[in-house]
Amino acid sequence: MTHPHIYFTKLADIYGNVFSVRLGGEKMVFVSGYRMVKEAIVTQAENFVDRPYNAINDRLYSGDSGGLFSSSGETWKRQRRFALSTLRSFGLGKGTMEQSICEESRHLQEEIEKEKDKVQAEIDRVIGQIQLPRMADRPNLPYTDAVIHEIQRMGNIVPLNLVRMAAKDTTLGGYVIPKGTSLLPNLTSVLFDKTEWETPDTFNPRHFLDAEGKFVKRDAFLPFSAGKRVCLGEGLAKMELFLFLVGLLQKLSFSVPDGVELSTEGVTGLTLVPHSFNVYTKAR
Repeated sequence: MTHPHIYFTKLADIYGNVFSVRLGGEKMVFVSGYRMVKEAIVTQAENFVDRPYNAINDRLYSGDSGGLFSSSGETWKRQRRFALSTLRSFGLGKGTMEQSICEESRHLQEEIEKEKDKVQAEIDRVIGQIQLPRMADRPNLPYTDAVIHEIQRMGNIVPLNLVRMAAKDTTLGGYVIPKGTSLLPNLTSVLFDKTEWETPDTFNPRHFLDAEGKFVKRDAFLPFSAGKRVCLGEGLAKMELFLFLVGLLQKLSFSVPDGVELSTEGVTGLTLVPHSFNVYTKAR
């Protein structure tokens, strides 16, 4: 069965990067491709920052709060300020990011066998096998950093982002989007955009390296979304992923049983969860 995010990405190939689909009595506008997604959630962030009404939220949340992910307007702004203040002041949020980090770590383990020798050689050269890794080491580990970013790109664990709503009549890609229209940015189409990635369907850490082997940021790297609704835990998640991977590869080598074929296919829900598999670990 084709996953929804893949299905809608294929529809974009047929109908273009802005098209609408009827879901019951509601019209949903899908936005695909890096440039059009950026236009919607960054350039026109104020126009598409709200969430549409969802009857399920009435049962999940009391009053008109809607929670941080589902609320809009002043309620959302107030909750967002509080969440950011909490993250910055107290370092909280690790629990809320745990599921995302665990899911991405599975993808780390999938690809680790392919790249582990190069990554471990770089780690051994820069910080050795005894000293604990620090974030200050990251600029000196460009290949390791590139591998982590490429795994996140291929992992694609939030393929369809979350639904937004037009706050006013606006234009996107030459189409008029009426106020109140639901809009869904397709992050899969961004992370696998053929105009932004040299080999979009192939695991390739060189997407994040220049000709001299230095790490380079890519604008189309949006696994945490972007704009005003960007994941508030992005910085924390990146920190934990880096420390987690480097710490593991300092001490352990990973492999899979003979005959086992790994796949990045998964079960689609709010996040794309990979299927379970066995992995061997061995002390270095």
